Order: sequence, then C-alpha cells, then structure tokens
Amino acid sequence: MTDVPEVICRPRSPRALWFCVAFAAAGVVAAVVWTVYRGPDALWLLVPGAALAFVALVSLHLVTARVDADAYGLRSRTLLRRWSVPWHEVADLQLWLKSHSRGAQSRHVSVLLRNGRRQTLPLPASSSAKILDFHDQLDALRALHHRYGTDVPESESESASASVRVISDRTAGRVPVVAAGWCVTLLIGAVVLAAPVSGVAADQRAWEAAVPCTAATPDAELEECLTYVSAVVARTDSNRSKKIGWVYFADNRPFERTMVSREAVDGFHAGDKVRLTFWRNDLMAITGSRYVWREPVQSAGDLAAIAALAALAAGYPGAQLLVRLRGRRLPGDEVLPSAMPFTLVLAGTALWLLPLCYFHPTTLFASAPTITWVAAGTLGTAALFGRAWRETRVRPPRPAEVPLELPELDGEVFLSARFLEHTDYNPHGFGTHIALGDGPPAVTPGPGRFGAHRIPVERLTVRTVRRVRGEDGDTVPSGWHIAELDDGGRLVRLAAAPDDLAVVLRELRGAVHEQS
Repeated sequence: MTDVPEVICRPRSPRALWFCVAFAAAGVVAAVVWTVYRGPDALWLLVPGAALAFVALVSLHLVTARVDADAYGLRSRTLLRRWSVPWHEVADLQLWLKSHSRGAQSRHVSVLLRNGRRQTLPLPASSSAKILDFHDQLDALRALHHRYGTDVPESESESASASVRVISDRTAGRVPVVAAGWCVTLLIGAVVLAAPVSGVAADQRAWEAAVPCTAATPDAELEECLTYVSAVVARTDSNRSKKIGWVYFADNRPFERTMVSREAVDGFHAGDKVRLTFWRNDLMAITGSRYVWREPVQSAGDLAAIAALAALAAGYPGAQLLVRLRGRRLPGDEVLPSAMPFTLVLAGTALWLLPLCYFHPTTLFASAPTITWVAAGTLGTAALFGRAWRETRVRPPRPAEVPLELPELDGEVFLSARFLEHTDYNPHGFGTHIALGDGPPAVTPGPGRFGAHRIPVERLTVRTVRRVRGEDGDTVPSGWHIAELDDGGRLVRLAAAPDDLAVVLRELRGAVHEQS
C-alpha cells in the first residue's frame, strides 16, 4: 500500500440501490395519482407514500455517494453536499466505530483536520460482514496521506501507518450529539410539565374548598360552587379493550351519556337513580345507592414529581456531556471515564427531591421544615457529586520507571488484570487475573492458581504505560490503564486498574532481577 496512485470508493451494490430508488419513486407517484383520482377517501395513501419517498431519498443518497483520493487531496460527494480538502490540511485518517442496537457496529472514516475539526466520509463504510474490504480501502487512503501530506514527518508517518486510531462512542473525539439531544429534550419536557403546576394546585384547592350552591349564591360564583342534578341511568356500555365505559341517562337528561371507568360501569345498573355533581360546568361525580364515581382530579404533586423526574433523567446525558467537557483536551482516541458514578448522585437526589415536590409542589420555601429539607438534601447531593467528580477524573498514567510507594505483598494475591493479545501464556485471552506473591507471576482464569500459566518475565520489557484508547476494545473498563510490553519483539498489551497495574509491573521487574 506504499504506491497507490488513486483511490475511488463507490457503493457496493449500485444496481440494488437504483432499483430501490425506482421502486420507491413509482410507489410515490402511484400513491399521489390515486389520491388525486379518489379524492379525500384516499388520503390515507399519503402515509405509505411519505414512507416510500423517504426510502427513495435515502437510497438516492447512498447510490450517489462517492469518495476520490489522489495526489492532490481528498474529495467527497453526496446527494446534497460536495467537500474536498488537500492532503496538507489533513492531520490524520481515523477509524470511527459507530455502535448500533444489539451490539452491532458500523465502521466509517473520520478525517481529522489540522484546525481540530472532523469530517466523516460517506465511504468507505462497512458493517461486520465487510471488515476486510473496509480496512483495505482505509489503508489505501492512509497510504496516500502519508505519501503526499507535506507537513507529516517521516517518523510520524511510519508510526501512524502502523496503527489506526479508533474513535468510538467512548472516546474523547466523538461529538455527543445524542446525549445533548436527550438532555435538551428532557429539560424542555420538565419545563413544560412544571409550568402549569401552580395553576393545577390552585384548581385542586378550589375543588377541595367548594361548597354546594345556595339561593344566595351570586351568579358570578355559581361555577365555583357545587350544583346537584338528579338523573336516572338508562343503560351502561363497557369497552373491555380500553378499560373504559359509558353511562347513558334516561330521556337524555341532563345529557345523553358520559364516559366513566369500567368499575363504574359494573357499579351502575339500568333504572338506578343517581345524583350528578357539577363544578365549573364539568361533571365531577355520579352518586348512586351502590356505587360512587368521581372524576379524577389532576394532582399538582404528581405533576411536580413527574417534572422533577424528567429533570433528573436529563441529568445522566448531562453528566455525559460534563465528562466529555472535562476530557476535551485529551487525544481523540483516548477513552473517557464512565459517567455511571453520577447515577448515584441522581438516585440520591431523587430520594429527597421527588417526595418534596409531591407533598409541597408550590411551597418549597414557604416553611422552616421545607427549607431544612431542601438544605439537607442539597448538602447530600453536593457530597455525592463531589465523590462522582473525583471518580470520573482523568488519571494520567504513572511512568513505568517510577517505583510504587506501597507496602510489599504479604502472601499470594490475585489482581484483576488481563493481557489483550493471544499468547502462549494467555491462550485465547482466557486470563482475567494475575497471580503475584508466592510462586512465579502467572496468568489465571480467576482468583486461584487453577489453570495458571507462568508469565515469561525474562522475555518482557515495558515500553510505556498509557490510558485506554479506542483500539483497545469495549471490554476494557475506561478507568484502567494499558502497559505496552515488548515480548521478544512483539507488542503485548496488559490492562489493569492504575494501582494494580503499577503493582504488577513492579513485581514483574522484581522477578526479572531475581532470575538474573
């Protein structure tokens, strides 16, 4: 791949895509023509017509996509956009792993420009079935960049061609569009739910304070008092599928029917004399000799609690944005800390905030008990937030040459660590722990010596210690560090928590000295 004059990336199945375009376009035309011919009775055809139009546009976008690369630069073309860049403005070509449902992943090429911006190429793109073809095209593009990029030093070009930087949903180079969208959407929902709380609370208090109307009640206040009307149930009708029903009144007095719950349908019978309660011109209750049905009154506490729950739900994508903001200076392929520690903050906040909003939706600061409640809850949330802030900090890797200031091991210990490559002492990546202390260091499938494989420490040399990158895979926790070891000229990666990794490297160096 050192002499590549030109690279052209096109869709793999253009005929199938053109067929989809033609078929969907024909369906759209047929739906429009039939709707015009039949008139309003065929308006339902607009729904499948819109779906076919979307399929046609997507297929046309895919079939017209093309990426060209030669000695002059990189050019990308889609249905709606054309983009080009010379090689000297490209800093790197990286692999972007995009996660989908059920663990599936798609691969794309991310172009990192020297001004720090990124551009995703429409091609080459691949699912799990076409990985080899994708990497061949990516290697060809990188070969052109390494050859014609004028500002790329020779040493940097050789090292860059050896490995491809991987950008994924866990790395710092990924723009959190989905998290930002969820955060904004949930916050807007919380505001929409919280806006009518005061009005709902006022209506709830007015309903609870309503008294029957009297002859002395002014006309302007008749809607605020309770009005009673006698009626006779003519029949009932239940809708089992929707868990609702209808109560019909004799002679359509005061009206033909009203919708009630299914339990109310079973409680009333034809011929029952009932009393209807009206408030603000709405039917609020039906009182019979055997059953009383009441119209559910919206609760301000429920509405406030749901609004608070929506705001708390927006906290997790907000925490993801915060973690990415803290790691904005990291290289694009380094894995960021997980935002999971902030879930404890949200759960702890929910324990005091939701009951407070439910019982005091409009009087959060109206009394000393509620103020104390808010103050104590805020302090607890602040303590949990401080802990989560410390747990999600970016810990720089400790150099391998720096000795670890920890006491010596007392007896045998098993540290959670694993080699990421298949080796003779880690066949098929079976190891999950490393045994240290009594006996030689060994890779074990668990916290025990059963099935242990001795680590050939005489062959290993520590190259460097770094943070987790996207190329290390999704199975390595984001808070771990990676030690790159030289195993007889082969690169071997050892992953473990920072403190555990330092202990392992110290013991491996000690074992080498003992053998020498």
